[in-house]
Amino acid sequence: MAVTVETLEKLERKITLSLPVTAIQSEVDVRLKKLARTVKMDGFRPGKVPMNVVSQRYGYSVQYEVMNDKVGEAFAMAANEAQVRVAGQPRISEKEGAPAGELTFDAIFEVYPQVVLGDLSGAEVEKLSAEVSDAAIDKTIDILRKQRRTFAQRPADAAAIEGDRVTVDFEGKVDGEVFSGGKAEDFQFLVGEGQMLKEFEEAVSGMKNGESKTFPLAFPADYHGQDVAGKTADFMVTVKKIEAAHLPEVNEALAKSLGIADASVEGLRADIRKNLEREVKFRLQGRNKQAAMNVLVEKAELDLPQSVVQNEVERLKEGARADLKQRGIKDADKAPIPDEIFRPQAENRVRLGLVVAELVKTNALNATPEQIKAHINELASSYERPEDVVRWYYGDNQRMAEVEAVVIESNVAEFILSKVKVTEKAISFDDLMAQN
Repeated sequence: MAVTVETLEKLERKITLSLPVTAIQSEVDVRLKKLARTVKMDGFRPGKVPMNVVSQRYGYSVQYEVMNDKVGEAFAMAANEAQVRVAGQPRISEKEGAPAGELTFDAIFEVYPQVVLGDLSGAEVEKLSAEVSDAAIDKTIDILRKQRRTFAQRPADAAAIEGDRVTVDFEGKVDGEVFSGGKAEDFQFLVGEGQMLKEFEEAVSGMKNGESKTFPLAFPADYHGQDVAGKTADFMVTVKKIEAAHLPEVNEALAKSLGIADASVEGLRADIRKNLEREVKFRLQGRNKQAAMNVLVEKAELDLPQSVVQNEVERLKEGARADLKQRGIKDADKAPIPDEIFRPQAENRVRLGLVVAELVKTNALNATPEQIKAHINELASSYERPEDVVRWYYGDNQRMAEVEAVVIESNVAEFILSKVKVTEKAISFDDLMAQN
């Protein structure tokens, strides 16, 4: 008998399933007999519990399992016979008024949509480019020098200036009460590097060793300490030590300490340029890929399967809870997170995934083994032992799947850019790196 699929609304469909009661009861009996051979109950030896006792104790749960299994099997067979691509899980409910000897169920489910890819020939995409300048290399060298700086105590009458490391005692009060995290002794921070709130740094800047000061500090409304967010505290701070920073010279010794093969200033700058150019390349690829994907999605027409969107919402919520937990938030796994916070993001992800999958299928844009290998080699090239990194990728199916997905995205982006009108735009290195 052919399976009848009823269209309800947009992507929603319904199939009616029929199951003979005898088939269900027969499977229940088989499972109860199997259970009776191993079940342990007080007053009976293992394997000697009477069937009527086993049935009385476990009959309902076994019947529930069998019903679930049989209905699931029947739905899978019906969907396969009807050649429908089921999205998400079906909602199954038992129908009343079934013929004698049968149980009937309605299975309501969604199907994946038909994706209509739009004409890309009239679309425009802004393709970014950027160069690694000498200034960018200089800035990177300054960062490396700061990471290797040493400190020496300043003279007793010296005032704290930007770049100094200061050791202080402080106590902050809100409404006359010390708040959590508002008091510390021998606390160190670097002046002018944003480790403390601006008002705190400004108060300490210019102070001398042994000096104390009181000052008000207004906490931002979005401050991570919820007890004091948006409130003004009265602080007292005492400077106990002031140390001046000493940055290493840019010379062969610095290059050698950084493990540069050619331990020279020229070798150091060449190595930094190589690393920055690799980072620029990946960032440009990401930005240009996103611009291409945006055009692809804008031009496509499709309905979204809400069951798949909801699954993505749940995945995003779990990720948010994991992030809260990592940040030490108490009971993060129970945090109430409304679905609507993530629904727009979930819809965008599902829409993009469906459109990209259709483009890949219709234009044979799957990743080739050669492309995957080339991408892994490029990722590994920045490490000291590239061959170990290559083995690490090839040794795990999940990692390989992630690489394959990246390559497919690149293939899709290149295909889109070959179809649209491309406008080249050069941006500065700093602007590119400022974008997350």
